[in-house]
Amino acid sequence: MSKTVFFVTCPKGVEYLLADELSSFGLSPVRNAPAGVWAEGTLEAGYRTCLWSRLANRVILHLDEVDARSGDALYDGVVHMDWQQHIPVQGSFRVNFLGQNDAIRNTQFGAQRVKDGIVDRFRANGGQRPSVAASDPDVTVSARLNRGRLSLGIDLSGHSLHRRGYRTEKGAAPLKENLAAALLMRAGWPELAQAGGDFLDPMCGSGTLVIEAAMMALDLAPGRKQERFGFEAWLGHQPELWLALRQEAERRAHDGKQGPLPRMQGFDQDPRVIATARNNLRRAGLEGLVEMQACPVADLALDGGWATTGLVLTNPPYGERLSERRELGGLYQALGDAVKRLVPGWRLGVFSGAPEYGKSIGLRSYKQYKLFNGKLPAQLLLFSVDEASVRTPREPDVPGEITPRVSNEERAAMLRNRLKKNLKTVGQWARKQGIGCYRLYDADMPEFALAIDVYEGRVHVQEYAAPKSVDERSARERLAEALAVIPEALGIDRDALVCKQRQRQSGTSQYEKQAASGEFFQVHEHGCALKVNLKDYLDTGLFLDHRPVRHWIQQHAQGKRFLNLFCYTGAATVHAVVGGASRSLSLDMSKTYVGWARDNLALNGADPRRHAVEQADCLAWLAAPASPDQRYDLIFMDPPTFSNSARMAGVLDIQKDHARLIRQAMTRLNSEGLLIFSNNFRRFRLDEDLASEFDIQEVSQSTLDRDFQRNARIHRCWHIRHRA
Repeated sequence: MSKTVFFVTCPKGVEYLLADELSSFGLSPVRNAPAGVWAEGTLEAGYRTCLWSRLANRVILHLDEVDARSGDALYDGVVHMDWQQHIPVQGSFRVNFLGQNDAIRNTQFGAQRVKDGIVDRFRANGGQRPSVAASDPDVTVSARLNRGRLSLGIDLSGHSLHRRGYRTEKGAAPLKENLAAALLMRAGWPELAQAGGDFLDPMCGSGTLVIEAAMMALDLAPGRKQERFGFEAWLGHQPELWLALRQEAERRAHDGKQGPLPRMQGFDQDPRVIATARNNLRRAGLEGLVEMQACPVADLALDGGWATTGLVLTNPPYGERLSERRELGGLYQALGDAVKRLVPGWRLGVFSGAPEYGKSIGLRSYKQYKLFNGKLPAQLLLFSVDEASVRTPREPDVPGEITPRVSNEERAAMLRNRLKKNLKTVGQWARKQGIGCYRLYDADMPEFALAIDVYEGRVHVQEYAAPKSVDERSARERLAEALAVIPEALGIDRDALVCKQRQRQSGTSQYEKQAASGEFFQVHEHGCALKVNLKDYLDTGLFLDHRPVRHWIQQHAQGKRFLNLFCYTGAATVHAVVGGASRSLSLDMSKTYVGWARDNLALNGADPRRHAVEQADCLAWLAAPASPDQRYDLIFMDPPTFSNSARMAGVLDIQKDHARLIRQAMTRLNSEGLLIFSNNFRRFRLDEDLASEFDIQEVSQSTLDRDFQRNARIHRCWHIRHRA
């Protein structure tokens, strides 16, 4: 067989593992790319990758690379390729287009030009042409744009290979199957299983890690239960070769279940999740081979008959949105206590989006791997469960008490002068606008990486975590200096200053509970009274950067029905009510913030019969059919970037899910209404397909007041209307 070129995609951070796996299938890796590997080999090796890869997403048979410095150049390159060798003239095809450059800024445009080139090639050779199918095509053409070149190929997989077919239900925070397989490989499970080790997942959720571990141990091909692959209608397909590989996989599946097998079990505290895991287990054909049981980590107990070596691998919760993430310390400590008590001599792997809580386990991690769970950065921490690794469990590092002190008078004077200047200019502007809370300083000087906000005589200071290039002692020295200068420069008592450390991050971070002072007080903004708390949460209950959005709502709410999704403390609803909204509904999943929002509305005299605040999962609420009374003239939706709260129907990833959320929200919007959609994910890109369905205008620049002009990327905002 002649050799050909393949591009095999995978989750980010898994490229090196995938290259090793491809070698075992007979492919020769050429180079790694972000989230993929280029390799050479036979078609048989490509088929084997589709059937056996535990790590790949897609297997692309590379055809050619064409000039794509313009749309016309791209078309010319495509139309000169011999597509009759690949796509049946009576069949159908689809183009998956990824990437953009200065000339091709829209993937829809790029896909259209590729489609036109393919169709025109067929027409030039006799007139007949295949049809285009948006779903379930016979052949999928892959088009990947990188700068001025377009790589074209046939997607042999036809679908993402992480979908094994056994998981039609999901737990609260499902782990993709190929990422689970990568974690098992990094943790050394294949070698441990071969050496007679057993497997445990004490927080198994929908059971993905346990099922993938069993499939590895039993030598089951991940693609064995797939009904169809993308190459089966491709004209280059070799059915006899594929049949032989399928038969080989069935023989290996039979042989893998013979002889002694590892003992494999999953636990979870939620019986409903265990029921889902058992259904997934049944669909994977592993009933009787893997055990599932409902049991909290703290109560974990094992009967006799377990091996003296094995792997505990788990993906604990990352901390719920709007909940006390610091409670994770207790969960991680309970996990450490359980493994030290039950499985000494084993290996422990913990995959976490909150790796700082690994210190609560009470073991020293000997290896850490940086990976991604979807868009969320995460780490796999590996531990040996033995006496030599035992450490005293402790909470994640938090900054200790810092005594205000000036170490460098010249540097301190620079900050003092900047604060006084800002107070004179920004402060004067805020007073004239009737704004009581505003950002005074946002890392204006690199020496002092702080955000300083004024709340009507009190000051809220947030310290951005120093970059690795800044020595920790120097960073603490500068913070001590700032704490000494701020009260003096702003003319406040030191007791009126609250300081917190935070990083530039998104998702759950802004909602984490910090303390329990219960110190609330009122502030005012454009005639609205709002309740804030500077101490108990990383944020205060009022997102200052959204002030212009709230004011716009206030100015345009007269007589309108208003819906506030992911409402937080309801500040936008307060502005709508003060602006004359006839009715409003505010939804949030957190009991804490629902109560806070009700208090804010009561402060402004809102009638609770006309202005309701309800505790609800916005994902589930939007997914449900709209009732006749759920029609609104004005909708505000500012979702978190990421949330995997156990209270939610699923996981929210705003980049992946925003198009669906917008479409669902638009079903609740009256024909003349307006949806205001905003988020603070710095790399966010609005789905281009939405522009063909709705009238969309980005208004981000107009939603930034003077105090946030230095931080123009703090959020993005769109006005979305139905097309006339």
